[in-house]
Amino acid sequence: MNTFGTLFRLTSFGESHGAAIGGVVDGMPPGIDIDVDFIQSELARRKPGQSRLTTARKESDQVEFLSGIFEGKSTGTPIGFIVRNENQHSTDYDDLRDVFRPSHADYTYFMKYGIRDHRGGGRSSARETIARVVAGALAKLVLRKIGIRITAWTQQVGNIACERDWTRLDLTLIETNDVRCPAPDAARRMEELIMEVKADGDTIGGVIAGVIEGCPAGLGEPVFGKLHAQLGSAMLSINAVKGFEYGDGFAMTEKRGSEVNDRPSSPPRGESERGLEFCSNHSGGIQGGISNGAPIPFRVAFKPVATLLRPQETVDIHGRAVTINPRGRHDPCVLPRAVPIVEAMAAITILDAWLCAAQIVNCKSSNSKL
Repeated sequence: MNTFGTLFRLTSFGESHGAAIGGVVDGMPPGIDIDVDFIQSELARRKPGQSRLTTARKESDQVEFLSGIFEGKSTGTPIGFIVRNENQHSTDYDDLRDVFRPSHADYTYFMKYGIRDHRGGGRSSARETIARVVAGALAKLVLRKIGIRITAWTQQVGNIACERDWTRLDLTLIETNDVRCPAPDAARRMEELIMEVKADGDTIGGVIAGVIEGCPAGLGEPVFGKLHAQLGSAMLSINAVKGFEYGDGFAMTEKRGSEVNDRPSSPPRGESERGLEFCSNHSGGIQGGISNGAPIPFRVAFKPVATLLRPQETVDIHGRAVTINPRGRHDPCVLPRAVPIVEAMAAITILDAWLCAAQIVNCKSSNSKL
């Protein structure tokens, strides 16, 4: 399962310490202007070494497109691309060749395949998400034309959190600090916590929040392909993600129906094509698994990074107890670099759902002519 999507599909390949990370995007609509500078800027938001809060690994993460683009436009054929690995320190992992690191994929990969790439986690490394960011940037180029905008930010690090209601935040401030939080005071305290954790050789988790605006009503399937299920699948496929919620999420379990039902209202006169509006949005823009046209706010929970720069007890492939003291360059907190990854997976999911819905509309139109 290295492929994600139905009509707009990404197949990714590559390992953390291999020659390159790459992918193939199938289903990109033809005639879309390919803004390479924009795609590169999205990669820059994800790349390592961008601030004191992230791993010190230095990579240019320069994307090379191999196919599917002609004279600056998408052709409708598969878009192949690679991003070469340039700064691997594979020898940092020599002592871990036969060791199962706590809470990593070492043991599970070994049990599944009987072999594993111990260098930086191989295929299980978050460096694989480069391919997702490229595909997500391509999806965003299409979504721009549709009028759909996706924004994500760091909402919580450890026990430090900013306002949960996205409508009360100034989202233009997200990129003004290294932690990518739109609340300056909370961002400062988050950064201090990350640096404290880093100094201890430890790691910390948190929550990334996001919102999808401009999504039309009618995206998603009514039973097994519910839109929130597709978004959940996308987010839970990201390394270190442990939870996903949309709308009021788990907070709704403490409420009564009379408190959280979203009452529809009539659209403005002469603008019925925009569909209904709602007096509230507790359900997060999705009802019955299908978008209702309201914004789709969501939250994604990330665990602390499993690699600690301090001694840990574990076992090797022979079951012998060993103590490891990992070297290498690792993030004390993944959230700042994970923000563009969350946006990318949301963009891929929404464009795929939009293309599926457009296919149904075209089918209805064809049937009406019969």
